[in-house]
Amino acid sequence: MSLQLTPEEVTSAAERIVAAYSAMDEGAYFAAFDPQATFIFHGSPERLTCREDYEGQWRIWVSEGWKVIGCHSSDPSIQIYGPTAVFSHSVTTTTEEQGQQATTKERETIVFTRAGSDGILAVHEHLSLNTF
Repeated sequence: MSLQLTPEEVTSAAERIVAAYSAMDEGAYFAAFDPQATFIFHGSPERLTCREDYEGQWRIWVSEGWKVIGCHSSDPSIQIYGPTAVFSHSVTTTTEEQGQQATTKERETIVFTRAGSDGILAVHEHLSLNTF
């Protein structure tokens, strides 16, 4: 097997993340990230330095009544660098918190790498508000 990632592999990995997030399938969602993955979110004051940190934050959000209603990805871009790829896209997400729905438009970058027998895993995610 070649270490070089293909656009199809990256697209599939990104689609799995978006689908799991949309469905709030916590197991499938977090399984798509390397345990040492890092996360930067516009709604969090600090960088989350591993998947376990993000899982803890996710559980706090859920316990406070937060849930995803839907998530739509558009305008994807893929840059491949051997076994690593940078995937960026626009994201429109509708969430609900304590009965109130909100829709946000964001830009997201996910860095993927080939992870041996585990296939492709995300090693970094950066999400920012799209204010344009």
